[in-house]
Amino acid sequence: MSRGDHEVSTHARSGAGRRHVNRAGRARGRPAARSRDFQDEFTEVVEDFCDVPGLTVQLDGVVDGRFLFNRRGPDGLAYYMESIHLSTTFTNVDTGSTITGVERTLSKDLKVTDNGDGTLTILVLATGNATLYGEDGKAIARNPGQVRFEILIDDGGTPDDPFDDEFIADLGLVKGSTGRNDDFCEAAVPALTS
Repeated sequence: MSRGDHEVSTHARSGAGRRHVNRAGRARGRPAARSRDFQDEFTEVVEDFCDVPGLTVQLDGVVDGRFLFNRRGPDGLAYYMESIHLSTTFTNVDTGSTITGVERTLSKDLKVTDNGDGTLTILVLATGNATLYGEDGKAIARNPGQVRFEILIDDGGTPDDPFDDEFIADLGLVKGSTGRNDDFCEAAVPALTS
């Protein structure tokens, strides 16, 4: 599953599960649970959708998921995993045309490295499938596969406690997408404007 490769998928995820359970979200004072199920509904209006001047699209979505922290290794560092199902309706606010995006994703930490300076480098695997459907219910774009990327986290002085961590930086792709990579914007814009 591509991480941010497609604006359509990125816009949907930005308003959904990621804001609740990503590593940076742990700093929001969440209870120190090992796992949690979650559901969220969101609405977001995006102007100049897919970089098309004047195209305003409303996103309405529902995300269901589960996240889990497990301690591993001799240092007891927390490893994170999340599974989400995201359904998003994209509506052209001027014409009422709609398309639907459905995504199932599993993301998990493959390796957590304590850098010894108050930061953690985390190698993440994200795998899954995202499909965009036209108004007739037929698939117009797909993005299955997996990617690996690294992120840098401030461990808040407690490398074994993930709930006080702060996101610092996306360190980039380690392994690009292994699957099909349809351009969701290339499919979405004509479907929303015709």
